[in-house]
Amino acid sequence: MDPLSKEQIEQELKNLDGWNFEDDTITKDFSFDDFKEAMSFMVRVGFEAEALVHHPDWSNVYNSVSITLSTHDADDKVTEKDIKLARAIEEIYSN
Repeated sequence: MDPLSKEQIEQELKNLDGWNFEDDTITKDFSFDDFKEAMSFMVRVGFEAEALVHHPDWSNVYNSVSITLSTHDADDKVTEKDIKLARAIEEIYSN
């Protein structure tokens, strides 16, 4: 899988509210009312990531989840796989 150019990434991020491009990754922090909601979100994202065979780097502290996406098979650069997973994450978060 080929990495996307900076311009391609920036164009894609216009449709992904709150996602940032930095250090060859796209990142976003999510907040929830409590730990249970944060964990539920992570489980739902986990199932989607597994279906896409693309797994995020993430962390959780109480009611927040931080997600970082890049593609290991593309020298840890951002690819279409990351954009696709970010879109799926946004869909999960908005529901």
